[in-house]
Amino acid sequence: MWQRPDGRQPNQLRPIRFQRGFTRFAAGSVLTCCGDTQVLCTVTLQEGVPKFLTGTGKGWLTAEYRMLPSATHTRQARELLQLSGRTQEIQRLIGRSLRSCIDFQALGEYTILIDADVLQADAGTRTMAITGGYVALADAMEKLVNEGKLERSPLTHQVAAVSVGLLHGEPFLDLNYPEDVAASVDFNIVMNENLGIIEVQATAEDGSFTRTQMNGILDFAETGIQELLAAQRQALSTYNT
Repeated sequence: MWQRPDGRQPNQLRPIRFQRGFTRFAAGSVLTCCGDTQVLCTVTLQEGVPKFLTGTGKGWLTAEYRMLPSATHTRQARELLQLSGRTQEIQRLIGRSLRSCIDFQALGEYTILIDADVLQADAGTRTMAITGGYVALADAMEKLVNEGKLERSPLTHQVAAVSVGLLHGEPFLDLNYPEDVAASVDFNIVMNENLGIIEVQATAEDGSFTRTQMNGILDFAETGIQELLAAQRQALSTYNT
C-alpha cells in the first residue's frame, strides 16, 4: 500500500488556511494555503458584459490563472503572448465552477474577474483556486452590497473542489506533488454545499479504472469537500479587518 510522504491518512486533507484581505485594492482577496500549495485569489468587478449578454440585464464571471516563475522546483517562463493548453484548461474550469454559484440576473450587467495566481505549487493548484476563489468571491459580493453597488448578494451556492487519485489501486484524497506524479488515476472534483457535482475531471494516466474504484474516489471527494466547505464557512464567519 502507498505510504503518504507527509504521513496523512488516505482520506485526510492537507491543512487548509484562508487569509482574507491579503491585498489592498481588490474587492475580495484571499491567500489560500493547502499544505505547501499557495494560491492568491482576487476578485474585481467591472461594469459591462461580453457582447452576447449586452442588454439582457445579466452579468458574467470569468477567470484567469497563472503560476509565478518560481512557484515550482524549476523556474517556469512567464506566459506572455500565448497561454499553454494547461493554463487555458484550468482557467476555464475555475470560471465554469464559480459561475455555478452566481445568480447573474441579480448581478446585473457587471463582469466578475477572478484572478488565481499560484505563488507556490505542491499539486492541487486548480482545486485550491476554486476553493479559495469562492471565499474571495463571497468577500467581494458582501463588500459591494455594503457599498450599495449591488442590492443583494448574487451568490446562490457554496463551491469547493478537491483532488483524489489512485495509488497502488487505492484512493487517496488531496494529492501532493509526489503523489500526483505517482498516481495511476487522477480526479479533480467540484461540488456545491448539497454535494451536487458541478464538474469531474478524470484521467487514467496508466491503464484504466473500474466503476467501483470511481465510486470510492467520489466518496473520498465528498468527505474532503464537506471539510473544505466547513473551512470556508469558518473563515467567512470571522470578522475581516
